[in-house]
Amino acid sequence: MLIHQVTAKIMPETAHDRDLALDFTKGVLIILVIVGHLIQYILYRNEGFWDSAIFKWIYMFHMPLFMGISGYLSCRALLEKSFIQAMGDRAMQLLVPMLFWFSLLATLKLTMFPRPASAPDNVLKFLNDFAGTYWFVWAAFICFLLAKTISIFNHSSPWALFVSVILVVLAPLTFSIFPLIKYTYPFFCLGFSFAMWRERWTSIMRSHRPFLAMSVTIAAMMCFAIWGKDTYVYNNLALVQDLQSAKNVLLMFLGSAAVSAVMIKVLLRSWNIGRSNRGVRFIAAKLGPCTLVLYLIQGTVFRLMDSIQYGESWDATMRSAAAAFLGTMIVAVALTVRWAVRDIPYLSQLVLGVPPRSLSGSQINQDALANHRSLRGL
Repeated sequence: MLIHQVTAKIMPETAHDRDLALDFTKGVLIILVIVGHLIQYILYRNEGFWDSAIFKWIYMFHMPLFMGISGYLSCRALLEKSFIQAMGDRAMQLLVPMLFWFSLLATLKLTMFPRPASAPDNVLKFLNDFAGTYWFVWAAFICFLLAKTISIFNHSSPWALFVSVILVVLAPLTFSIFPLIKYTYPFFCLGFSFAMWRERWTSIMRSHRPFLAMSVTIAAMMCFAIWGKDTYVYNNLALVQDLQSAKNVLLMFLGSAAVSAVMIKVLLRSWNIGRSNRGVRFIAAKLGPCTLVLYLIQGTVFRLMDSIQYGESWDATMRSAAAAFLGTMIVAVALTVRWAVRDIPYLSQLVLGVPPRSLSGSQINQDALANHRSLRGL
């Protein structure tokens, strides 16, 4: 039932529409990214947020599901484009705008918080900001690179993809953002494999529909109940050292997979029921198409907050008000930036990672339609 619903609802409503169901899902996910950071930085001020039930719920699925969607949407590029073209296009889409916003972040930090040129940790802080601030962009690019490399040699068998997942997950890399790549790569491959072998997935799901739906729901509830601080990838680093760490890592992957499966069904059903609602349409039409710039702007804002003192004497009401205000401002700035530059040649590519509508709007619609037709035929 889940796979059938995903397949049916992520197709465009008309030949010229965007994928509104998927845009709604992405819009909700980017809202949850911002909310999760507001909980951490404003409501808890970086202390004790691991114990928040809302924080736990968000972090169990928002980035894994985002990566699964990325893998699904990358299928055509992974299978049909040459290596050079695919990686070039993905770099223009992800890395170019990331470098623009990182340059802005570095400039703001140097202006607002000047440091002595001889400070020994300047280089390390710079590298930490460069890799960690927008880690999901790096992870999406590297996941795409790994999957594309595999598809060059063998794109007709799921076993090559499965073996790559095992090798990446078991790689003993714990520095920088490598644990986060190990955590998200399986979900990228899951989305990619669903796009490639959708008929096979659909057949399996249809034949075991009641059992799978009940099992996934129960698994999600159990994982949520026993999820703890050491289950987060930020703390266990996706590294298996002993029996306890193996349990934490396994729970992390199983919990994220189960809750992601439940939430994609919930979000798609929500779109199906509420598509005529203004708020739902706003999320799909405005937030869904600009998830990248929303992610980059919120990353810039929260990284800057690491360097300032704030909220020591705020009570719960003040913190909640500050979180609501900051979240609203992040969304407003992102929408304003997108509106201001989306039709300007080169600047749209630099800031947003997309070509300007005025130059290639009709071609984008044609490419999107061709992409969906291609996925239907796989």
